[in-house]
Amino acid sequence: MRFTFPPAPPVTFGARLHDARTATAIGRLLGLAMVVCFATGVLSHYLQHPPGWLADRLPSRPYWGYRLTQGLHVASGTAAVPLLPAKLWAVYPRLFAWPPVRSPRHALERISVAVLVAAALFELFTGLLNTFQWYPWPFSFVPVHYAVAWLLLGSLLLHVAVQWPRIRDHFTRRSPGTLALPEADGPDRRQLLLGVTAAVGAVTLTTVGQSVTALGPLERFGPRSPSHGVQGLPVNRTAAAAGVTRASLADWRLTVDGPRAYTLTLEELRAMRQHDVTLPIACVEGWSKSAHWTGVRVRDLLERAGGGADARARVVSLEAAGAYRVTEMGRLYAQDPLTLLALTLNGEELSLDHGYPARIIAPNRPGVLQTKWVGRLEVA
Repeated sequence: MRFTFPPAPPVTFGARLHDARTATAIGRLLGLAMVVCFATGVLSHYLQHPPGWLADRLPSRPYWGYRLTQGLHVASGTAAVPLLPAKLWAVYPRLFAWPPVRSPRHALERISVAVLVAAALFELFTGLLNTFQWYPWPFSFVPVHYAVAWLLLGSLLLHVAVQWPRIRDHFTRRSPGTLALPEADGPDRRQLLLGVTAAVGAVTLTTVGQSVTALGPLERFGPRSPSHGVQGLPVNRTAAAAGVTRASLADWRLTVDGPRAYTLTLEELRAMRQHDVTLPIACVEGWSKSAHWTGVRVRDLLERAGGGADARARVVSLEAAGAYRVTEMGRLYAQDPLTLLALTLNGEELSLDHGYPARIIAPNRPGVLQTKWVGRLEVA
């Protein structure tokens, strides 16, 4: 016995505004957010993991540079969270177009869209959880997030290239394609776009205060409040998490290795010429806050060990383990007069969680590289 089935009826959508003008207007905002997020994310990646040829070229100024770029990175990524579902809502009827593939070119277009949507969802989801330092996945966040960012950029550029005629025809309210749409949809479309813009503004203003001091009173949903923390500064990695205790520091000495290696006790460090700087701690999670630091210039310590004016530094922490237990400091950072081996924070001896007895503080540098519990400096 043979069974026959009637052809599936075409999927129809009664709702309005699933049109190219709505998709283009939202897409412009989403594309801008993605490009800003990508550019600042790549910059952050290379500041944290510079290849050898770039290490001595990374600038230490402006001192607030990383605070600005990482704040923009997290703010633009947060803004994209409501924009992406709004964009998908505007275009999702096309996902059910029949037949699903009309030609090899159409198949490639649909595959590229699938890659674009998957990469965008992955980047926003993992990036958002990273701001809360929650990693419920088996892979390493940094290299995977970085690799998928390039995949997202490539698929975004391909999508724009393929859709450019449609985008051009609906780019403004006076574009030919927009003028051909039903006039009755105009007011509703404006209200939809106004609502999406309001949602973007709301999520941005209630989180960006973690990095923009002036907007601090509006901060409600940021994962870290810069106004709370030991000695007036938040703590990401505690001494307990790093395996550092007061007992383990009882006989602490700073070793400075170079052509003329030497060691210093904490009292000897305090007896050296002290310098005061005001610099921010800016973390990859998006929060940042300026603080007052006092300590010895790293370049002075390197010079005493035989390092010249072009000396780089390798900084070794006493923490038991961690991806940033050993950090490299390029020439411009090591020789900058603002770069200190800090001994005090806001006029007080460093707390154990903030890196007692000594930590690095340097301008325009990611927080993960502001090494705490320093036990060794090496001329490199």
